[in-house]
Amino acid sequence: MMESGVPICNNCGDQLGLCSNGEVFVGCRECNYPICKPCLDYDIKEGRNSCIRCGTPYVDDDKAVADVGAGETEFQTPIASHINTTQDAGIHARNISTVSTLDSEYMDDSGNPIWKNRVESWKDKKNKKKRGATKDKKAAQVPTEQQMDEKTQSAEAAEPLSRVFPIPKSQLTPYRIVIIMRLIILVLFFHYRVTHPVDSAVGLWLTSVICEIWFAFSWVLDQFPKWYPTNRETYIDRLSARYEREGEPSQLAAVDFFVSTVDPLKEPPLITANTVLSILAVDYPVDKVSCYVSDDGAAMLSFESLVETADFARKWVPFCKKFSIEPRAPEFYFSQKIDYLKDKIQPSFVKERRAMKRDYEEYKVRINALVAKAQKMPEEGWTMADGTSWPGNNTRDHPGMIQVFLGNTGAHDIEGHELPRLVYVSREKRPGYQHHKKAGAENALVRVSAVLTNAPYILNLDCDHYVNNSKAVREAMCFFMDPQVGRDVCYVQFPQRFDGIDKSDRYANRNTVFFDVNMKGLDGIQGPVYVGTGCVFNRQALYGYGPSSLPTLPKTSSSCSWCCCCCRGKKSEKEKDISELYRDAKREDLNAAIFNLREIDSYDDHERSLLISQMSFEKTFGLSAVFIESTMMENGGLPESANPSTMIKEAIHVISCGYEEKTSWGKEIGWIYGSVTEDILTGFKMHCRGWRSIYCMPLRPAFKGSAPINLSDRLHQVLRWALGSVEIFLSRHCPLWYGFGGGRLKLLQRLAYINTIVYPFTSLPLIAYCLLPAICLLTGKFIIPTLSNLASVLFLGLFVSIILTLVLELRWSGVSIEALWRNEQFWVIGGVSAHLFAVFQGFLKMLAGLDTNFTVTTKTADDTEFGDLYLFKWTTVLIPPTTILVVNFVGVVAGFSDALNSGYETWGPLFGKVFFAFWVILHLYPFLKGLMGRQNRTPTIVVLWSVLLASVFSLVWVKIDPFVSKNDASTLAQSCISIDC
Repeated sequence: MMESGVPICNNCGDQLGLCSNGEVFVGCRECNYPICKPCLDYDIKEGRNSCIRCGTPYVDDDKAVADVGAGETEFQTPIASHINTTQDAGIHARNISTVSTLDSEYMDDSGNPIWKNRVESWKDKKNKKKRGATKDKKAAQVPTEQQMDEKTQSAEAAEPLSRVFPIPKSQLTPYRIVIIMRLIILVLFFHYRVTHPVDSAVGLWLTSVICEIWFAFSWVLDQFPKWYPTNRETYIDRLSARYEREGEPSQLAAVDFFVSTVDPLKEPPLITANTVLSILAVDYPVDKVSCYVSDDGAAMLSFESLVETADFARKWVPFCKKFSIEPRAPEFYFSQKIDYLKDKIQPSFVKERRAMKRDYEEYKVRINALVAKAQKMPEEGWTMADGTSWPGNNTRDHPGMIQVFLGNTGAHDIEGHELPRLVYVSREKRPGYQHHKKAGAENALVRVSAVLTNAPYILNLDCDHYVNNSKAVREAMCFFMDPQVGRDVCYVQFPQRFDGIDKSDRYANRNTVFFDVNMKGLDGIQGPVYVGTGCVFNRQALYGYGPSSLPTLPKTSSSCSWCCCCCRGKKSEKEKDISELYRDAKREDLNAAIFNLREIDSYDDHERSLLISQMSFEKTFGLSAVFIESTMMENGGLPESANPSTMIKEAIHVISCGYEEKTSWGKEIGWIYGSVTEDILTGFKMHCRGWRSIYCMPLRPAFKGSAPINLSDRLHQVLRWALGSVEIFLSRHCPLWYGFGGGRLKLLQRLAYINTIVYPFTSLPLIAYCLLPAICLLTGKFIIPTLSNLASVLFLGLFVSIILTLVLELRWSGVSIEALWRNEQFWVIGGVSAHLFAVFQGFLKMLAGLDTNFTVTTKTADDTEFGDLYLFKWTTVLIPPTTILVVNFVGVVAGFSDALNSGYETWGPLFGKVFFAFWVILHLYPFLKGLMGRQNRTPTIVVLWSVLLASVFSLVWVKIDPFVSKNDASTLAQSCISIDC
């Protein structure tokens, strides 16, 4: 813990530290404004040379200037003796993660990486020189008469860029009270259920109790992470006032966009092109935007469509920015059924819009012609326009390919303005190498972008998710570039919104409950989980670093090493300076000789130590000195010595298929391998390191995408997600045991991650519980004994608490009751189908190495609106829910038939059994409609299952009940068949 008695910085919240003379450091000697030295340096770098509180210029106070400009001022934050005493520069420093200790060959005795402490002086020395030069330049450029204006601007810029407004207590307090009440009622309910068995049906009773206990456990995992739901609001105008001053270059941070695609025949190039065009037209400085398109299928169709897209962007981008249209994906802009003249007062708008629409239609014709041409590959393979063979003709064996279309190539739009950079990337593929699908492609983009542009932030999108809000990047920067907020933020996640979904959202494609309820709850704890797209990353978090706001872990080494550490800390300033100069002088030579290990004996101890530290870099990041140097640049950008002619060659090197071998890629840095849901795993690792994430929900959705809306495709999507969760559960990254050592993952956040990996296992008790009503109707038994008054009160209290929980949840979240009901229905549909197959497939894959694929048979769809909704594809995933439906229908018929034959005294118990059966049928009703198709005709498979089960029931009924005649049984079977038909 930090020592008390030292004031706290008003900007970043860190302690102010001490000057070289032992006094507490303050920014302004006139009013003693509490601001730490890194924050003061940051303000001066941004041109704010006067105190925010009193307006006194920093340059007028000799002592303040001396403290700011002194290169060797000792700035230290006292830390307890149990923690390693390293220099802490608040929000401007970074610490390596020490939580993931399973791959610890790169760590020293104190838990820090071997190379981190040794190369810190390189960066510090370079930063000091840059800060001094920037300070002198700013002081020379700003005249005295402008300082009063700067005071006003500084006061405005000092305001926070975002704010948190929690859910009102009038809504949240009753919600928490009901949760606690429901938990108490559940304990009393299970006490009653366990102590009152049903002697006549012990098996059914025991099964039901086990299922109910698991459901209660799942509810706890799902409910308690919602304990602190929160909302956020951003101030884009303040961001512009702080970082975009008139007459000065924009100081906004650069952003690299990642778009990934694999098969252009399954992922239409026109959809990918719309995503790229929406990125190129985003409302952000063009020199701060770079778009990288990963073609993991090495398809010439993707390359050629990107050539056409780059050409069309020269017309589309200036049109979007001139008239401020939304959205900036042409396909979705021109398809809007709105008054496009609203708020457009320019006389030329109508004429230019018509011309642009005509150009877009011609562009679509060219793209569709490329698609038609690509349907059949020539025997000799594809050939490019210049006659050379396409390098990616063999998609599994081809070299790495990079093409820069826009940006520094000199390409400008039709108005002569610069365009954002657009880069095509296809990583190398060779037989015998693990390529790790999307996660491997994203990691390749991380390295390529670091070599070519090295923006400090990364925004990744699926190829079918376009930018719907052109100011989305600014929304994210309101968090990252706020010194009080962004110092420990690893990513900003936006909700997923979708186009083309039917109004009733039959299969809960919008996932409204997850994005508007669960994610809001997580934002109040440690942040939302990463959901794979629409996420802006801090590049340093992807490199495996921990947030700078956290202290290093306690030292576990011996007292001898502790003494050595103390002795090193007591070095004189002069010795430190000489050491740093010596390292700077030798750095270039060592980089040149880094691969010649035979010369290591020719170095002295100091040089050998530095060489070893560089080798530790290689073990972590791979054999690229250019990329390693980019990782040291916390604020992004390319090194001054960067040579554009060699950058492409180096970029090709970092996407080679063997580059990641014997490195930490996919293990500790980048997108994490080991699961098809690499998004959950990657976000989990970052949270374990102590980072937090932020959930940003602007009024206009930031990004929109497409979702599979027919039943079979939707279930296979859910199957893939569930399979990834099972893989994480069976891996070393399971949240049940991973990440406890650092203690940086909050309890409620861990519960949330546990919920993301165990929910597929709910399919087993759910299937049993959905079959229980039919079994009770067929056997005449029930899972609940005759209720006493106390039991009736417990059951009534349980139902009331469930209803109250839902009502209050709807109140604070704003979700509609229809969306909540659809989510409940698809929870049952997916649980008894996709989740069940995911559990078995996950165990087969992880334990036996067997990968099971479920075939899908496609039928034709209607050409009308939402025609895909009625597209029916038969697959084995549909068998379990179909069986449950048929069994429950048969059970209801059998129950009523038995009641008619037995007399009126059996009607009372029948209603309880039929109620539960109809509960199952009602939840599976959207699935039943999906089977019936558009005309609501019963599919043949339902009829066959009904006939078979009704016949089996007739035979069993005849053997069990000697009083039932064969004619009665035959009549019952006929009635079952007639009802199902």
